[in-house]
Amino acid sequence: MGFVRFGSLRRLKPIGREFGGERGMPVDRYYIEAFLERQSGRSEYVLGDIHGHVLEVGDDSYVRAFGGWQGAPASAGDVHGRVTAVDVLHVDKSNPQATIVGDLVDADHIPSNTFDCVICAQTLLLIYDVRAAIETLHRILKPGGVLLATVPGISQICRPDYDLWGDYWRFTTSAVRRLFTEAGFAAEDLEIQAHGNVLVATAFLHGLASRELTPAELDTDDAGNYQVVITVRGVKR
Repeated sequence: MGFVRFGSLRRLKPIGREFGGERGMPVDRYYIEAFLERQSGRSEYVLGDIHGHVLEVGDDSYVRAFGGWQGAPASAGDVHGRVTAVDVLHVDKSNPQATIVGDLVDADHIPSNTFDCVICAQTLLLIYDVRAAIETLHRILKPGGVLLATVPGISQICRPDYDLWGDYWRFTTSAVRRLFTEAGFAAEDLEIQAHGNVLVATAFLHGLASRELTPAELDTDDAGNYQVVITVRGVKR
């Protein structure tokens, strides 16, 4: 079998506990941002999913980065002016960005058929009643609206969230497909993709940054066996 030199990885504590954020872009964010970029309406994705009335969970960082949102619709004719309104959902009313306070499990105050696009990145892991949360995401989309969601597969515990309100789940593509179809999304309207390989998983668990891997290493796919991040694009009929 040969001899394995673990080198810097022969340790019982990770190199970093901040998911790589203190060293650069975390590995999972490499895939999340690439996913949102593909749906953003830039380059070959001219029309894009991030348009109209958009809801983002947590803050508005991704609708700003990938929807061209600057706090108000851009001028007419600007390709990035496709976002016409943005709401931010957060469970904590002290969040200054929150325009809707509440959680996805108990969200009767959010009207049905409201949003053209919902961005829900790395959130469902923090919700115990994840089925109810996905049902809410489906309900509040307009017919034809698009949900852009991401969930973790292989990951350390998110300690600050664990201590604050809980960190409950890690997912596989099989679980995601069942959860989203049971919540109302038709199977043919779901695009579910896993990302990762054994090197990416190892680097992410040790808290390395994406810049410490090469693009070829990051983009080599063995996600059938090592699902670090799962991305979901779901359209409401």
